[in-house]
Amino acid sequence: MTYSTLKSNFCKLSLIFLTFFIQNLSYAVTPPSPTLAVKAYLLKDMNSQTVLASSNADMRVEPASLTKIMTAYLSFKAIKEGKLTLNQTLQISEHAAKAEGSRMFVVQNSLVAVDDLLHGMIIQSGNDASITLAEGVAFSEQAFANLMNAEAQRLGMLQTHFINATGLPDPDHYTTANDLALLASALINDFPEEYKRYYSVKEYTYNNITQSNRNRLLWLDPFVDGMKTGHTESAGYCLISSAKRDGIRRVAVVLGAPTDAARATESQKLLNFGFQLFDTTLVYKKNQAIKPIKVWKGSEALVNAVAAKNFFITLPKGDIKLLKAEISSTQPLIAPIKKGQAIGKIEFKLNGATVQTLPLVAEKSVEVSGIFGQLWDTIKLKLQSF
Repeated sequence: MTYSTLKSNFCKLSLIFLTFFIQNLSYAVTPPSPTLAVKAYLLKDMNSQTVLASSNADMRVEPASLTKIMTAYLSFKAIKEGKLTLNQTLQISEHAAKAEGSRMFVVQNSLVAVDDLLHGMIIQSGNDASITLAEGVAFSEQAFANLMNAEAQRLGMLQTHFINATGLPDPDHYTTANDLALLASALINDFPEEYKRYYSVKEYTYNNITQSNRNRLLWLDPFVDGMKTGHTESAGYCLISSAKRDGIRRVAVVLGAPTDAARATESQKLLNFGFQLFDTTLVYKKNQAIKPIKVWKGSEALVNAVAAKNFFITLPKGDIKLLKAEISSTQPLIAPIKKGQAIGKIEFKLNGATVQTLPLVAEKSVEVSGIFGQLWDTIKLKLQSF
């Protein structure tokens, strides 16, 4: 065999090996997080709650007016519980009327509708509106701050502490990008109609003064429909933005940008990174039957294991086809079984590593069988153990 023939065969073998390697290469390498000109950031998929990119996500920062997302959350909660109504008017206190920073320009002792105050707080970022709503819910801003902290703990915002309803600087008023993403997700999930009503509005007029929403992405990206800006000299320029494309919603938290323009630009980069490089797939719908499981000593021999919730998985584009699912169930599963009882799980694996786990629950209740059925199954279980 000549040298040229050996060389040709080697090249062919190399090409075959390379083709095989490429075809079997897992794409399950998470794209590296982008470099952004900000102090901290985080990008999260809303459906799966998967963090797609982050930097300094647990670093303590000042939330500035991003605080008003919690003020809005508690205001919406008060309305839902019947403690406030949109048409109800609140009297403007001296404390609210003289609030520092951004304002909607309410007048002391005047009566302003809750709906106007919500527009003024969310769109115009009015500190006067925020304080008035806080006083309307809890009678004082200090008492409202206690509610804010209790709600933060309930939502899992364990690295957050609030002192006021506005975000004006205070050493004990702090949060993280991770906690802010939790808060933004909670508001969108828990109050979808209120989110739609207020957060995409581009401008609002009160007292013959029109102010534009400071979220520039509402003009730049047709898929962005919220959420809130913030700025103080110490906090820098901050923005929580949310966009929905093809039914998939992502939330981006950007903190400490150097300019107003930069917070919009860096937020847009972050959202584009998420939509261009990741797919979110609905794997199972809530209550979808997945597998029948044997029931011992029950009035029925089988019970369907179903998905406990709508279950989404977010992966780098192309990786969903590489996903493997391993189902396991409680063994032996002995009656009585209650509807919704945990009876198993599915582990989704990529290259042998578990990426997510779905709890499986019983589709319905199964009562205990008669005495002879129980005795017979007891004997079978004993025999199986040998």
